[in-house]
Amino acid sequence: MGGEVIVVGGGVIGLTTAVELAERGRRVRMWTREPAEATTSAVAGALWWPYRIEPAALVGAWSLTSLRVYEELATRPEETGVRLVPGVQSGVSPAALGPWARELAGMVREAAPGERPPGVATGVRARLPLIDMPAHLGWLRARFEAAGGTVELRTAGSLDEASAEAPVVVNCTGLAARELVPDLRLTPVRGQLVLVENPGVDSWFAAADEASSELTYFFPQPGRLVLGGTAVEGAWSTEPDPATAEAIVRRCARVRPEIADAPVLAHRVGLRPVRSGGVRLAAVPGAYGTRLVHNYGHGGAGVTVAWGCARAAAELAG
Repeated sequence: MGGEVIVVGGGVIGLTTAVELAERGRRVRMWTREPAEATTSAVAGALWWPYRIEPAALVGAWSLTSLRVYEELATRPEETGVRLVPGVQSGVSPAALGPWARELAGMVREAAPGERPPGVATGVRARLPLIDMPAHLGWLRARFEAAGGTVELRTAGSLDEASAEAPVVVNCTGLAARELVPDLRLTPVRGQLVLVENPGVDSWFAAADEASSELTYFFPQPGRLVLGGTAVEGAWSTEPDPATAEAIVRRCARVRPEIADAPVLAHRVGLRPVRSGGVRLAAVPGAYGTRLVHNYGHGGAGVTVAWGCARAAAELAG
């Protein structure tokens, strides 16, 4: 066999899982059809927040495990890409958050009237991990390779191809699992972003409305301000739409007017891998007597649950 474990998929879920396995002493190869900086994960905002992800009974524990890791990584932001940044989640009260919020003592409180947009009656003020994904993905790959892992730019035509080369395969292919498994419960939820020069915004903002396809949020990242966004279910196009981009800027400028005149740096589109029934995290028999571990379907919260799911997948790998 060519390796003890093959992780298929090189986004944040695949890389984090590969790091966890390699640091437990496993020999790990990663197969990825594209470099990490070209994956959907690289497009993410990326704020720690349990958004558009199920099952609710498990998401809290996965999220909190990841939070504790990010808190430690935030002590080295230049190296890891992780910072703790204050901001406001508008339109939600502390009491309406899940049980996980009770573990965030000192990090979350009710937003004062002056901290909420005009006309918004509720909101929470929180200091949470905000992750510069291009930097973080590069750091994850370096950490994986330092633990003895290897990355192969290789497209898997099927999961059986990996099973032919390793006794354990971990499937972290995100939306591609729709065809590879196959799993028709997966559907894309299209997210479009606009990157602008930061006009002096040093806190994040997000409006809580999971039922809407039009979202309003902005995240200050090194060298840019990330504006969003959209959540269009079933849309496969990865081409930015100019009218959508203009609407995103207008919505964000209603909260911070200085954003209206910020020069645009770039446009980004990513497809969130949302799965009906929630994340699939399970071990099943694979081809050739191998063990196949599925770890996909994390929707819009892959970053939020990455370490919790990686540790659960590593346990399932046996």
